[in-house]
Amino acid sequence: MLCQPTDANASNACKEPPFEKLALKEPTLTDRASIVSGLLSRSASVEALADPNRFALASLIAGRFLNEGALCASLGLDKTELDSMWDSYFYGERLELPDQEIDDLLERADLINTLLKHRAGKFHSEAWLASIVAQACAGKKHLWRDLGLANRAELSALLFNAFPAFASQNIGDMRWKKFLYRRYCADEGIYVCPSPSCAECSDYSYCFAPEL
Repeated sequence: MLCQPTDANASNACKEPPFEKLALKEPTLTDRASIVSGLLSRSASVEALADPNRFALASLIAGRFLNEGALCASLGLDKTELDSMWDSYFYGERLELPDQEIDDLLERADLINTLLKHRAGKFHSEAWLASIVAQACAGKKHLWRDLGLANRAELSALLFNAFPAFASQNIGDMRWKKFLYRRYCADEGIYVCPSPSCAECSDYSYCFAPEL
């Protein structure tokens, strides 16, 4: 409905609010589904509400709140990025996320660049997700587990939404962390695989094994 002010003093009432007003529901904090649902019910900017990556961010936050995965409390974001994410995507009182020590990853910046070369270019959240995914590569488990996501399908959806040109190249359904490093090495001209093709490689069963 269009706002029709009746006098000059009422014109301020017609200014578009910076956020879409949604009913604010705090998560019960007992399980992932409740936490994600509570976060997604919060007020958010118009851009954030249109962003398919918002669900992935909510699941990442839920995983860290439940102390799952290899991320730290900042999710691998700097203070400015973290503040922007909370304020524009999940407006309200922030969840207190547990922190943990993480290993330094010398190639982290290169992994971020590899992802950003293939970003969808639609939302700023893609840059946040590149930083988060690269940070999780310091973990020792499957990438979806190190991210604290619910399952591999969530990671696949994240990558196809935020970095479609990257994800679509994984036609053999290689493990995502393995595939990310393969793309990074290829971009850098680093020769890592001794076999002429994956099908002929002795490590095929490792690279393409189910991520459970």
